[in-house]
Amino acid sequence: MSDETIRVLLFSGDRTVREQVRLALGRKVAADLPPIEVVEVATGPALLKILDEDRDFGLVIMDGEAQPEGGFGLAHQVKEDHVDDCPPVLLLVARVADAWLGTWSRADALAAYPVDPLRLPEQVAELLRAEVL
Repeated sequence: MSDETIRVLLFSGDRTVREQVRLALGRKVAADLPPIEVVEVATGPALLKILDEDRDFGLVIMDGEAQPEGGFGLAHQVKEDHVDDCPPVLLLVARVADAWLGTWSRADALAAYPVDPLRLPEQVAELLRAEVL
């Protein structure tokens, strides 16, 4: 496996959420994976634009609670529009009851709020291993 950096796209309109995710992930989520670079976007249009222009992401993390464009709808749209080359999508959800929305959105994984600094890197590593190993 290459030692190149894996790019992770992080979408949330809430700067605090983006900061919590970035701090939880650090620069390396697992010893057997290359370092990661987190690229942040704060709006739905910015997320869609960067995915249209740059497909070189190992993972997309979306805030399901983002307003006005929520991560659930955006995940569904991204999965529909980029079926062949869509990176895995991890959705951050506030309520366990929203799991059905995660299924509808075709997200590859769900992570609960508040951000768990131990569990989130494990989930990200699992998704990245499936992509890069």
